[in-house]
Amino acid sequence: MSNTITTNKFVELTYRIIDQTNGEVIEQVEEPLGYVQGDNTLLFNQVTKELEGKSVGDEVEILLKAEDAFGAKLEELIFTDEINNVPVEYRFIGAAVTMQNDKGGTKDFIVSSIEDGKLTIDGNHPLAGKDIIFYVEVLSVRDATADEIIEGGSID
Repeated sequence: MSNTITTNKFVELTYRIIDQTNGEVIEQVEEPLGYVQGDNTLLFNQVTKELEGKSVGDEVEILLKAEDAFGAKLEELIFTDEINNVPVEYRFIGAAVTMQNDKGGTKDFIVSSIEDGKLTIDGNHPLAGKDIIFYVEVLSVRDATADEIIEGGSID
């Protein structure tokens, strides 16, 4: 049994996501994250490709361009209105506003700014348009169980 990351290996790791433009740590995961190498939904495909062949103790730095991470920032998902037109419960930065389109689909928007009597909501992911760096530390590698392979990760 090898401790090298290949398809159908169960991998535990920790990671940090850093904004490449300013070096700010956006997210840090110190509790081990477990996934099965191969087809998964937990990590970006480029990250799992870069981890292929790595071993326990390896630290990997992966640059993800915006288009490979959270996508481009779409201006059509940003709306500004007079604050008086917005219900009081949404008049703070970070408030979540669920909007519905004409076909009944919903999307969450976040209040991103309040300036000069105007409130702006943004439906983009907070990291949209940003190049990010994934710093990954491989903690453990083992053969995945059949159930873990089906689930794509830990079944605890």
